[in-house]
Amino acid sequence: MKRELGIARCGLACCLCSENAECGGCTSEECHDKDWCENLKCSREKGISNCFLCESDCKKGLLAKIKPYAFTLFAKRYGVEALLDCLERNEKNGVVYHREGINGDYDDFDDVEELIAFIKSGQR
Repeated sequence: MKRELGIARCGLACCLCSENAECGGCTSEECHDKDWCENLKCSREKGISNCFLCESDCKKGLLAKIKPYAFTLFAKRYGVEALLDCLERNEKNGVVYHREGINGDYDDFDDVEELIAFIKSGQR
């Protein structure tokens, strides 16, 4: 885990992403998606660094997907450091962020609260 890469504006875990060697992330001007990313545009307009810092509960852009939405809710409830701690512990215990392509253990959920419980415990 590259903890220093943290969490993207939308909640995705840059710190665990296998594509981060080619990506400067959404906090840099090198972001490949900066021209179309709704979460980047919205958070910049609001003057915040991440969607988890926003008071509204929206599902714009990547927040329409369960994983970034759950990671964002987790960070709102417990803080970004707690999220990073859980992700780091889970990775050490064999939980996989990306398995084949972009799918991994966090993608096997239909219920956001079940996914948040999985983030906390690392157990299904």
